[in-house]
Amino acid sequence: MKMKIFTYICMAVFVMIMSSQAYSKEIPRVAKVVELEGEVEAKLSGQENWVPVQKNMILNQGDIIKTKSKSFALIILNGSGETSEIEISENSQLLILELMTDDKDGAQTTLLDLAIGKVLIRAKELHNENSKFEIKTPTSVVGVRGTTFSVEVEALE
Repeated sequence: MKMKIFTYICMAVFVMIMSSQAYSKEIPRVAKVVELEGEVEAKLSGQENWVPVQKNMILNQGDIIKTKSKSFALIILNGSGETSEIEISENSQLLILELMTDDKDGAQTTLLDLAIGKVLIRAKELHNENSKFEIKTPTSVVGVRGTTFSVEVEALE
């Protein structure tokens, strides 16, 4: 009899754990252009054409931002408050791969893809141990826990 009760308790705990994970959902975050100079364009997710970037423009997951010669853009990533600043140097192209917050534990996921050019990132300390901030290049992936650093990708000639 004790074994049967133990089995039912274990099954109930398992069902509760699984159902709580099922109700956890990802909430999209945004990036905001706070400063720019020169010619900066964006290709918004699902769109075919590049559009001029304006100050205070909101960028979402899946959007690409591109700077031309003698241009730069400064964007901030928002979650529950500002989480990072990203300065995109001239002749750069950056894809916002993933920008999400888990509504259950507040963990933030930031995944960026630098195809070419240079970015300077001022990452704030991550919200919790489940949060991650990564920047991908054609040759590597860099994970960050909270610091200032730059990443540069040069064109192959």
